[in-house]
Amino acid sequence: MAEQTKKITSNEGFPFISLHFDHQPIKKVLEASNKFLHEMELRRSVRHFSDKEIPKEVIEGLIKTASTAPSGANKQPWTFVAISNPAIKAKIRAAAEQEEREFYENRATEEWLSDLAPLGTDWSKPFLETAPWLIVVFKQAYNQLEETKSKNYYVQESVGIACGFLIAAIHQVGLATLTHTPSPMNFLTEILERPSNEKPFLLLPVGYPANECIVPDIARKELDEVSVFI
Repeated sequence: MAEQTKKITSNEGFPFISLHFDHQPIKKVLEASNKFLHEMELRRSVRHFSDKEIPKEVIEGLIKTASTAPSGANKQPWTFVAISNPAIKAKIRAAAEQEEREFYENRATEEWLSDLAPLGTDWSKPFLETAPWLIVVFKQAYNQLEETKSKNYYVQESVGIACGFLIAAIHQVGLATLTHTPSPMNFLTEILERPSNEKPFLLLPVGYPANECIVPDIARKELDEVSVFI
């Protein structure tokens, strides 16, 4: 049975409304927890994509889901740029590979390269053209309102949470993605013609895995390695 909060009237700003929350018995909560864990354990980062088309409506739904994330003072300091245009994807790939080649050949430390080696990654990023969609997430350092600036709060944390929602949503609808962060990413601002208050945060190719897709056989840390109960 849905439980409602007492109605509260705020002095200014947002009106407060009743919360509609469906309280489930603990047995169902545990079942849902285990089911979601099992589903997310199957999620993998994919570097080999099919070029099979994905309807724009799917991407719109994913972005809407990501936008339900909490944010500092509800500023929602994010912009999701979804690209299916082959020419733009080709430009992004060329610029990303230029930065990635520089990273692998000159910027990365030997330790970093050693840690990456078991994953089989390199500077070549064909998935940036093959995947039917690229979603580039931009963080808004501030809001530009005509001649004035409006400050945003906890931007890094807010956008990071939204990206987590997005990655989970992509997996839940039956698609695959990869968190790609070529560094530096300023070329994305230029290619996508974004305003000065936005900075690229994350690039996500989205689509079906290729039929011949393979992934490294990795393991997650055990619960006692990542948690402390007090």
